[in-house]
Amino acid sequence: MAKEEASSVVSDLINFLNSSPTAFHAVEEAKKLLRSVGYEQVSEREDWKLEAGKRYFFTRNHSTIVAFAIGKKYVAGNGFHIVGAHTDSPCLKLKPVSKVSKAGYLEVGVQPYGGGLWHTWFDRDLTIAGRVIIRGEKDGSASYLHRLVRIEEPIMRIPTLAIHLERGVNDGFKVNTQTHLLPILATSIKAELNKEVAENGSVEIEVQTDEKKTKEKNTTKNSKHHSLLLQLLASQVGCQPDDICDFELQACDTQPSIVAGAMKEFIFSGRLDNLCMSFCSLKALIDATYSESSLEDETAVSMVALFDHEEVGSNSAQGAGSPAMLNALSRITNSFGSDPKLIEKAIQRSFLVSADMAHALHPNYMDKHEDNHQPKLHGGLVIKHNANQRYATNSVTSFIFKEIATKHNLPIQDFVVRNDMACGSTIGPILASGVGIRTVDVGAPQLSMHSIREMCAVDDVKHSYEHFKAYFKELSHLDAKITVDI
Repeated sequence: MAKEEASSVVSDLINFLNSSPTAFHAVEEAKKLLRSVGYEQVSEREDWKLEAGKRYFFTRNHSTIVAFAIGKKYVAGNGFHIVGAHTDSPCLKLKPVSKVSKAGYLEVGVQPYGGGLWHTWFDRDLTIAGRVIIRGEKDGSASYLHRLVRIEEPIMRIPTLAIHLERGVNDGFKVNTQTHLLPILATSIKAELNKEVAENGSVEIEVQTDEKKTKEKNTTKNSKHHSLLLQLLASQVGCQPDDICDFELQACDTQPSIVAGAMKEFIFSGRLDNLCMSFCSLKALIDATYSESSLEDETAVSMVALFDHEEVGSNSAQGAGSPAMLNALSRITNSFGSDPKLIEKAIQRSFLVSADMAHALHPNYMDKHEDNHQPKLHGGLVIKHNANQRYATNSVTSFIFKEIATKHNLPIQDFVVRNDMACGSTIGPILASGVGIRTVDVGAPQLSMHSIREMCAVDDVKHSYEHFKAYFKELSHLDAKITVDI
């Protein structure tokens, strides 16, 4: 890969990370990237009129997105070449009733989402992002809109307890997620003073929008959430607090993602698991299918599917455990042929790369890796194996992915968890068993997985992008040479 192109991939990833504090924002950024190169949005609620040689995408819940490019020589029953990843990361999500007042403080009630390293959330400059449901008016009647929201500046913090008040804290601190993880929003006295002057009309809140500064007054009282919080959200969205009907919000770190390290070889960021794989796969699909000529001789459908809720088991309407993947494969196949058996043939001709970040060897905890399976930063994508099918890789799918790496001079690594440790899992086994598709589980190596602040290597971002792009371009040719079930 040319040096300029490699640098662009990394800088584009940094921009993507900084624009995607939540799964909703990640999908919005993905939509922008796809539309900018001519992908057409289709709706699951409508009929699809698809054409060979064209590119499309759809979203589900605005937290899952599926993009696909149909080869010019595709016919119904041909296979799908898919990379699957996920848009969600462990975080603290606001409760349905988030209003907590204690000891003269306004706190925000949150609940842990996924298996986060919760001690890393203490003493961080936090803000809030997500989506809100806004009441509006259309043609003289009420209408309701979904709007993304992000407060840029730090507005909350979860302070640690001073060591003077907990002398044994360095001997082992166990986070109580009910009592310890309550971000402080403000002091009660300051919030009350602000509310009183705002209700008297003496103080206006200045809001910076893209086009201009607007000023709004807040007169809302809400028993579920602090009026100060609703006021901040309304100011950001550009509505009245009373117009906010509901929301899905989460606490977010405000420190931006950066290229760092003495040699500028690392990326320090939140949500690398799994927005790094989401971005690399999406960019690879875009660049592999950028022009009509790139699809001229393609017989398959190239696809990227980015799912929500992987961190909590994928069992939702927009998770990998839903029918979303099978529905997409069926609708595309049926758009080109009416025989209901064609989808079964298509699935057996298909291939899935389940892409989720992997555990790099930690220099301070080397005993946590098996001696013969120690993925390193800069070492390329990691193929994950597990005899008990916690990963869906087998010898055939592993060989195919390695063969692509060999042809393109790309590094590749293997990982098996120690026999005396529990093994994590991915969307790979869920889709392999639910759809019946051949699958290989892979991921770029990283450190500090599930921390509020993770790290990976710049080189592995480049390797991942190149590997996925080569996969989209060459799988049809390579797969034709492999015979298994005869």
